[in-house]
Amino acid sequence: MAKRVILCLLLSLSLWAEGSLLLVLHKGGSSLGFYTPEGRLLASVPVGRHPHEMVLSADGRLVYVTDNGTMRIEDAGKGGNTVSVVDIAARKKIGEISLGEFRRPHGIDLDRRTGRLFVSCELPDRLLMLDSARRAVLETFDTKGKTSHMVALGQDARWAYVSNSGSSQVAAVELATGNVKLIPTAARPEGSVLSKDGRKLYVAGREGRKITVVDTARNEVEAEIASGNGPVRIGLTPDGKTLAYALMHDHAVEFADPAARKVIGSVKLAGPPVSLSISPDGKRAYASVQEQDTVCVVSIPDRKVVRTFRTAAGAAPDPVLEIPAR
Repeated sequence: MAKRVILCLLLSLSLWAEGSLLLVLHKGGSSLGFYTPEGRLLASVPVGRHPHEMVLSADGRLVYVTDNGTMRIEDAGKGGNTVSVVDIAARKKIGEISLGEFRRPHGIDLDRRTGRLFVSCELPDRLLMLDSARRAVLETFDTKGKTSHMVALGQDARWAYVSNSGSSQVAAVELATGNVKLIPTAARPEGSVLSKDGRKLYVAGREGRKITVVDTARNEVEAEIASGNGPVRIGLTPDGKTLAYALMHDHAVEFADPAARKVIGSVKLAGPPVSLSISPDGKRAYASVQEQDTVCVVSIPDRKVVRTFRTAAGAAPDPVLEIPAR
């Protein structure tokens, strides 16, 4: 029995590249946590109040964090108006980008060629284009909807796709012109992910029990994938063969085949996940159970939970990023 336990532990640990690091955004703790793959806290860096999402710089040196200022999009209040900039090697906040009148920043993505950041805001509903070097707002775009939640930058950065959660649409924003095409989705769209070739956008509809498939050449709905209850965040493995998404209402992580457009498995969790991210090698999915201060690590090939770890009480973990060994 003891040998079996040791073998399972070794197999579990072999899932991670040596020297990798986990960044966990503490929504309740208003900080960014640095963790070992085993879940040991190395450092906690204060950022703005109630941060929601983050993205790495193109060179992997910095992480940009949206300081939303509220715990949930349903909560009232003006919220925050900054993006925090954290140096990963120094484990220190080194600055912030002021958003001025635009408040409650939520989703964030990066144009890796130019370093420009794209941030969705809820008050008012806008998409912002930021210069990460100058730390300034360059341009703003009206998303033509309610509760602009998450953003995914299209291939070649021609379009940005913003989930208008309150009006059940994705706003396809043409960045050169500011023109917007509204694409209907399942109820309450939240997270989205592009296919490997950029031709499809998969949008999780939290209250619609569906993943909406958007043809990005036409910016029109092409199909739907029936899902479990409450898909909120979604990722795609690097080989493009497996979609993984967090089911808030079903307390699970579910998997779907994007080619066959059908569910191929699921893993139960101990509570409702609010986030889902996939490791760079496509072997692990990270889902945070915010109300239990717990991060769940799911093996995608084996479709099982291989590890859970706790954050500090009240930290309320949300997104997780795995940083490979450098």
